[in-house]
Amino acid sequence: MTRKIALITGGSRGLGRNAALKLAARGVDVILTYRTQQAEADAVVAEIEALGGRAVALPLDVADSASFAAFAAEVRHQLQTVWQRERFDYLFNNAGAGAHAAFADTSEAQFDQMMNIHLKGVFFLTQVLLPLIADGGRILNVSSGLARFALPGYAAYAAMKGAVEVLTRYLAKELGPRGIAVNVLAPGAIETDFGGGAVRDNAQLNAFVASQTALGRVGLPDDIGNAVAMLLSDDSGWITAQRIEASGGMFL
Repeated sequence: MTRKIALITGGSRGLGRNAALKLAARGVDVILTYRTQQAEADAVVAEIEALGGRAVALPLDVADSASFAAFAAEVRHQLQTVWQRERFDYLFNNAGAGAHAAFADTSEAQFDQMMNIHLKGVFFLTQVLLPLIADGGRILNVSSGLARFALPGYAAYAAMKGAVEVLTRYLAKELGPRGIAVNVLAPGAIETDFGGGAVRDNAQLNAFVASQTALGRVGLPDDIGNAVAMLLSDDSGWITAQRIEASGGMFL
């Protein structure tokens, strides 16, 4: 049986790394991207190879849409060289960055950064990779619990995530004829280095989030990696155009 291949942006650390390893444990090979942390990305590749899979790490700045055509050409080259394939199966648009500023204090530069990374990047990277995604494949985008509930300081970030949720439905509609399912995963607060690691490292914040979560704790990377693996499994092929929140029931 031919192994599936997933392309994961931002796969060198955090939730992307966790998802890459969860997928690899289920027999999925991985193309992962990194922006600056090549050593970390290479370490993930080595972990996947230790699990019996194949993986490659490629540099990519998702905020730089001018680089996407060259990146797609390199993906095509890697598919042919490493896998003797023309297509990959799963695209996980995971790469991201946080910005915390009150609405009144958000600069145009901060807004543009959030738009380029979370909206424009997802839109045009997916567009340029469409010819390389297999019919019957999957696309999984990332939103945030902050697109459902509002916490002061995240207006620009959450606005982009809300736009990604709308974009996901349009992708599902337009790519449906190719059998490509498209969904969006919305994590709640997770203990990672995202946003400076505040949820992980600030005990007071951690306890507050846990107190506002139905399952009584803050999320862990494994919670999201497992959700990604589930949504990209063969059993989830009839799920499309859906927003799935993995937050343990935060702010219900």
